[in-house]
Amino acid sequence: MGSTVLYFKGGIFLDREQLLSLVTTELAISKKQVENVISLLDEGNTVPFIARYRKEMTGGLDEVQIKSIMESWQYNENLANRKEEVIRLIDEQGKLTGELKKNIEKAIKLQEVEDLYRPYKQKRRTKATIAKEKGLEPLATWLLALPTEGNVEKEAEKYFSEEHEITTVEQALEGANDIIAEMISDDPEIRKWIRKQTLEKGMVTSSVKEKERANDEKKIYEMYYEYSEACAKIVPHRTLALNRGEKDGILKVTIEPPVDSIITYMIKTILKGKQSISEEYVIRAIEDSFKRLINPSIEREIRKELTEAAEEQAIHIFSENLRNLLLQPPLKGNVVLAVDPAYRTGCKLAVVDETGKVLSIDVIYPHQPRNQYEEAQKKIIAAVEKFNIKVIAVGNGTASRETEQLVAETIKMIDQEIFYLIVNEAGASVYSASDIAREEFPDLQVEERSAVSIARRLQDPLAELVKIDPKSVGVGQYQHDVSQKKLDDSLTFVVETVVNQVGVNVNTASPSLLQYVSGLSKAVATNIVKAREEKGKFVNRKELKKIPRLGAKTYEQCIGFLRIIDGDQPLDYTGIHPESYDTSIALLKELGLTVHDLGTDELKQKLTNINVNEYAERLSIGVPTLKDIIDAMVRPGRDPRDEVPKPLLKSDILKLEDLKQGMELEGTVRNVVDFGAFIDVGLKQDGLVHISKMSKRFVKHPMNLVSVGDVVNVWVDSVDIQKGRVALTMLSPTN
Repeated sequence: MGSTVLYFKGGIFLDREQLLSLVTTELAISKKQVENVISLLDEGNTVPFIARYRKEMTGGLDEVQIKSIMESWQYNENLANRKEEVIRLIDEQGKLTGELKKNIEKAIKLQEVEDLYRPYKQKRRTKATIAKEKGLEPLATWLLALPTEGNVEKEAEKYFSEEHEITTVEQALEGANDIIAEMISDDPEIRKWIRKQTLEKGMVTSSVKEKERANDEKKIYEMYYEYSEACAKIVPHRTLALNRGEKDGILKVTIEPPVDSIITYMIKTILKGKQSISEEYVIRAIEDSFKRLINPSIEREIRKELTEAAEEQAIHIFSENLRNLLLQPPLKGNVVLAVDPAYRTGCKLAVVDETGKVLSIDVIYPHQPRNQYEEAQKKIIAAVEKFNIKVIAVGNGTASRETEQLVAETIKMIDQEIFYLIVNEAGASVYSASDIAREEFPDLQVEERSAVSIARRLQDPLAELVKIDPKSVGVGQYQHDVSQKKLDDSLTFVVETVVNQVGVNVNTASPSLLQYVSGLSKAVATNIVKAREEKGKFVNRKELKKIPRLGAKTYEQCIGFLRIIDGDQPLDYTGIHPESYDTSIALLKELGLTVHDLGTDELKQKLTNINVNEYAERLSIGVPTLKDIIDAMVRPGRDPRDEVPKPLLKSDILKLEDLKQGMELEGTVRNVVDFGAFIDVGLKQDGLVHISKMSKRFVKHPMNLVSVGDVVNVWVDSVDIQKGRVALTMLSPTN
């Protein structure tokens, strides 16, 4: 990086110092941190690797902060590119002034650059260009100069032309009006003021298209049939709801600007308080400019801005929900019986052992049309006894409630402690029909694969959920109404971050899981599994250097996140990077310990008492890295998911009819949205805790109080048996 001021990128020279300053200011992160992150990224390092193993250089920035630097840098790089291009295009027209160039260089947003370029942009043929072709530009210029003497009509007569079909004063003045209107609409300062004023004081309004009202059968958009809300206050999910209603053809959505104040401002700005014989015509052009040119354009820009903000919020919520879902604790060491509910085609059963291996596949028909209830119970009991099952996982799809009742009644017939859980099977059907599932279970039917997925999702949510498109896991909000590319990028980043925070057992991980490890591609992940299947388990991290297409840089990026359990090097079971092995061994030696003492009480005691700063200096290593090494030695097999509350196990069913207002329930947060949280309290449908029922204090967003997977106490607020809905509250009725 050094002190280079300019560097070559994309065919032009960019001011690196200026870019660094912009990113530093925007993110409130020190210039040195930004500089180091960009250098590390330029060297081909991944975000997880930088966050975990280059803390001295980044000052301990996490993955999200590093990604923010990367995105801000790219935006400002694009901005610099666009500035250069716009300056070149204007200069080629011979219209670039020193002041204009300075204003373009000063701009900090792409919108500002585009506003400055607008008057010089090659336009399609407009009313103004046609008027100019007819020779009316001098008349427009004369009117806009606000003359105090002369006669407008006589001036207009000078531009009569048989050739251009201008034979009346009205025709001449109309053409001049078109030119003035376009000139005003191209003024960057006027546009900037109107955009700001409309955002601050304008209203978003919607109305139902009467001819389409009948198509809204479920009255999904009823609240928006006659709706109005300030642009400055509209919340993201309402923006997306309005967009969807408009897209479905039910609603007409518009932005209503503060017209009077805008026209007053434009007149004041352009006339500057002068008295002129052309005043009437200029005011008419101002009104035309706003109504015909500026307002439609500004409305599109503001709608786009509101939509982008709403999309960003929706993607953020989806990403945080996904992160918390992926970090749900695995139910380790349990043989699981999974039931994928269905009516006509029967409920598929899958028994899966502690490692995820399928032990048994079966089918039962307890529901209509066969109603083989007792036979179904016998099969469940037989499976429980044969495989010593302690946990049953029931999918929450079609026939889930009836199947839950079957399971609850059946386990009462067994003389041992057995629990069951309702597992959110969102995406299980997507997985079961995928190429990944066909490769894993070529001999199983789609529904049977789904049952296996439900069991594995309980045993290790992360390992199973990575096989599914993140958009299919059921924790989103208006996910189909946002930019799919932005959503994909954000969700992929979340999965990568979680996978690398948790770490991956290289001897059991699927290619689907391995491909999210820092630096690994899908092809290399497949090569790792292929090598494991051909030669047996890896016993040392060094063996991975022999994997085809896993070069030195890839090895450096991935190896710290790959774990080898019971290998010949105990450090391979930790998150310590091999580049720090010599330092780690030296530290242990000074304490009279070896790598075989990892995780022991003696090691914990000795490492707890050392002076970290003193040892860091002695071992020539950064303090943050040494702290991470010590933590990995104290808890070599640490899984961050172990610190998350375990899922709720059930032994009996709860029906909607059982609920009474004020009844206290324990539930699991399934989804968090802008307006509240959906809680699984054991019913077929999740109950909603509205944001207003979460706390007596003001809650800015539900995510500030709850996350997906949290176990919470709630009280029944109201029950609608007809609609099958329950409203919950987190406010105790007794307080």
